[in-house]
Amino acid sequence: MKKNKGKRTLLQSVREYKTASILTPILMVGEAAMEIIIPFFTQYLIKEIEHVGTDTAVNVNRIILFSCLLVGAAMFALICGVLGARTATKASAGYAHNLREDMYNNLQTFSFANIDNYSTSSLITRITTDVTNVQNAYQMSIRMLVRAPVLFVSAIIMTILIEPSMALIFIGAAVILGVIVAICMFKVIPYFRTMFKKYDKLNAVVQEDLTAIRVVKSYVREEHELEKMRDATQDVYHYSVKAEGILNFLMPSVQFVMYATMIILLLVGSDMAIKGWGGVDFSNLQALITYAMQILMGVMMVAMCLNFISMSKGSADRIREVLNEHTTLPKPAEPLYEVADGSVDFDDVDFFYSQKADVAVLKDITVHINSGETVGVIGATGSGKTSLVSLIPRLYDCAQGTVKVGGVDVRNYNLDALRNSVAMVLQKNVLFSGTIAENLRWGDENATDEDLRLAARQACAEEFIERLPGKYDYDLGQGGVNVSGGQKQRLCIARAMLKKPKIIIFDDSTSAVDTKTDAQIRAALRQHAPETTKIIIAQRIASVEDADKIIVLDDGRINGIGTHKELMATNEIYREVYESQIKGSDDADCKELKGGEVDG
Repeated sequence: MKKNKGKRTLLQSVREYKTASILTPILMVGEAAMEIIIPFFTQYLIKEIEHVGTDTAVNVNRIILFSCLLVGAAMFALICGVLGARTATKASAGYAHNLREDMYNNLQTFSFANIDNYSTSSLITRITTDVTNVQNAYQMSIRMLVRAPVLFVSAIIMTILIEPSMALIFIGAAVILGVIVAICMFKVIPYFRTMFKKYDKLNAVVQEDLTAIRVVKSYVREEHELEKMRDATQDVYHYSVKAEGILNFLMPSVQFVMYATMIILLLVGSDMAIKGWGGVDFSNLQALITYAMQILMGVMMVAMCLNFISMSKGSADRIREVLNEHTTLPKPAEPLYEVADGSVDFDDVDFFYSQKADVAVLKDITVHINSGETVGVIGATGSGKTSLVSLIPRLYDCAQGTVKVGGVDVRNYNLDALRNSVAMVLQKNVLFSGTIAENLRWGDENATDEDLRLAARQACAEEFIERLPGKYDYDLGQGGVNVSGGQKQRLCIARAMLKKPKIIIFDDSTSAVDTKTDAQIRAALRQHAPETTKIIIAQRIASVEDADKIIVLDDGRINGIGTHKELMATNEIYREVYESQIKGSDDADCKELKGGEVDG
């Protein structure tokens, strides 16, 4: 797995929001500077008010001057605060937007081997909850992690200028708070990491239950699924309580240190002011109290930021993992963009689903398929049928040997060009929210209405489409829930045929249609796509009986290749399957006849 090439950081997703991200700290510094200046002006204003009467005209002018400076500083702080909040929101929301987009774009480049490394629920959690956590931490960081240190350092400096001995109290309090915050962060981060994994499990349970709700109800398994849901939510609750319990200890500890510091400051400061020590008077004491609040609030803000950062640390690691996952299908240096024909060659091919796997799924596969041929693939469950055809559009790469399409190694093609020449109708028929026409146009987004009707006719889907309200504008619902399994299969076949590919692969994709419809679909393929190579994976031998050649797979190896007649004469596996299906069909017919006699 190539994961080390081209490693990137999350901050690369800031992009067009750099200006807002840089402007926010500048505005926060402006707000913090005004908050530092305001107590300084207030101190002198109090002194002038105390001396009113010695030179009234001069005092009044100074009072007016310092009052105007205070109002101006307050207004400037307000403007900086409002603008900073707006730019921080824009920067963080835009950053989250780009992160989600970058993750989703990278997901589209994944091979099936990459996708196998993640569960669907985990990817959903990463794109939603994890990105939101990182967004909140980013917003707090560009606002508070700049504002708080500026407040802290500036307030310490101003305190030293007023009375150096007082600064030692604040520095001591800041050190104590720093130790408390560090201990809490060290303990809480592992809990958050585990909690996000539990979120993955929770999402998996919800997704599975909603997807398979019909199965759950038909087997009366609601209580069992509710129990699974309770277990999943209990796990999230457990680790959330553990993490939040530590963080809940943090804020009261910070407040206790703050109030203790204020009490010490008032006791020491008032005693010094009364006794006249160190040049401390009550106007200085008021400024010192304000700066003390700013110093401790700065530490508290940092604690809040670290709270968000600790929550987002695990999320950031999970997002980075997706962003730094590189496809296992490397691009060729000089890709080909044209597929000559639908011929397919497997030359001494071995295939493993994972580099860590000890046993090959496919072994020593060598076969040639001419362009335009109809080829059947037969084999027991787990014999490697789907794995074999997945190598043709390069959903996976083989571990050894070569797979050629149009006489060229598939690894030398531009991936889009190759896959546009190969259409697959998979075992699991997938339709998307939208109308029938919108789903069919996945095969050709520029297809006309007549093209849609022709493809539907070839797939034997036109009959039921015409009966639906709205016909081709009928809304299928999410995942095609408004049509039956057989209808869904026929729509997927029509979608593939609309693509007009050089190779079309049916992976057991007519299992939900009757034998008559199956035969009609194959006849339409022979008539309307004679130059298209047709590869049919089937459980029913009747579906491949008239193929130009049939490949028999057994435990990942080719057990036999030939026509139906040749295999009946030479291949024991094929003959056994055929005879079992014929016998099963005869038994079913007999039972039906007996049932008819009884009913009669």
